[in-house]
Amino acid sequence: MAGVSLKCGDCGALLKSVEEAQEHAELTSHSNFAESTEAVLNIVCTTCSKPCRSKTESDLHTKRTGHTEFVDKTMETVKPISLEAPKAAAMEIDNTDGSSGSGDAAEVEMVVPGVDKNILEELEAMGFPKARATRALHYSGNASLEAAVNWVVEHENDPDVDEMPKVPANSNSGPPKPALTPEEVKIKAQELRERARKKKEEEEKRMEREREKERIRIGKELLEAKRIEEDNERKRIILLRKAEKEEERRAREKIRQKVEEDKAERRRKLGLPAEDPAAAKPSVPVVEEKKSSLPIRPATKTEKMRECLRSLKQAHKEDDAKVKRAFQTLLTYMGNVAKNPDEEKFRKIRLTNQTFQERVGSLRGGIEFMELCGFEKMEGGEFLFLPRDKIDPAVINSAGTELNSAINNPFFGVL
Repeated sequence: MAGVSLKCGDCGALLKSVEEAQEHAELTSHSNFAESTEAVLNIVCTTCSKPCRSKTESDLHTKRTGHTEFVDKTMETVKPISLEAPKAAAMEIDNTDGSSGSGDAAEVEMVVPGVDKNILEELEAMGFPKARATRALHYSGNASLEAAVNWVVEHENDPDVDEMPKVPANSNSGPPKPALTPEEVKIKAQELRERARKKKEEEEKRMEREREKERIRIGKELLEAKRIEEDNERKRIILLRKAEKEEERRAREKIRQKVEEDKAERRRKLGLPAEDPAAAKPSVPVVEEKKSSLPIRPATKTEKMRECLRSLKQAHKEDDAKVKRAFQTLLTYMGNVAKNPDEEKFRKIRLTNQTFQERVGSLRGGIEFMELCGFEKMEGGEFLFLPRDKIDPAVINSAGTELNSAINNPFFGVL
């Protein structure tokens, strides 16, 4: 099989033509070439039609552009290699011998510009084609590896980026600038890394400032929402209390009317004349005076007991049976203490008792009501205990009265 490429025996690079081999020899001083049946890769990007001659070059193209789809057109472009000397080289030989050519022809002779061989090898090791690397070094002034890479990035979409640059032979500047020493390369690489690190830190600080601004904004919004919610809750509680007071007033009025109707009915059945409302009014102040003569402390506890029972009923108004069972259970406890004040078993209740929890303990206001009656938590909160010397008959009787009212009054605690 005829050779389709030339392979450099010194570095293993595959070249498509004799011209490329000559350019490679001039740039690297390699002179060991042989025909090879291994074709030079021609991987084309399907997005931008960029040709790549190696997997490394295609990977680098993907990193720079994000293009990931490539088509292997190596077999479409492969052709037997011609070993004939190129015309430019033949003209150079003739001019050297002085057998042909003229001064004008020598003036327009085009040759590959001289570039830094060490930097060129580094670019080829990075996967760049020789022509592109040479072009980058030539147009970046052989300044440095970084300048050449930047030139490639900026001109990667140029149509002639992979064409070997040519300059007139008489304009070819002498030896290229010396390459950086290994120490200088390390210093330069360190500077690049330091620059990248600082840029990354600045970006992270900027992002952190943006995140902090966002956190502050969200915090303000949450505080404002919480304030609005608290205002609405206060308004709701005020309206609820107002409705409770109004409902209590209506309930008392209905009870008073019912009592008046019952009294009138009893008087009618007994054949007594109807009671004069004007004559009944003076009795009201007497009742008020009796109430005002009661001790202040029991009256205060009584109000707290009533409010506690009302809260219990409001919290479980969907389950009337559960509320009524709780009231009856509390009434039983109070009755046992009133009848048997010396029996400790009636004054000590285990809080973890399942029956107690189901009927009283798990309901809002149940334990609070018993504490108002004198019960105290003891032994780490495991028991409710009413000491014998702290039994107040007036408080126990008031509790029983309030419980009886809560059980028998259909309007108790109704909104």
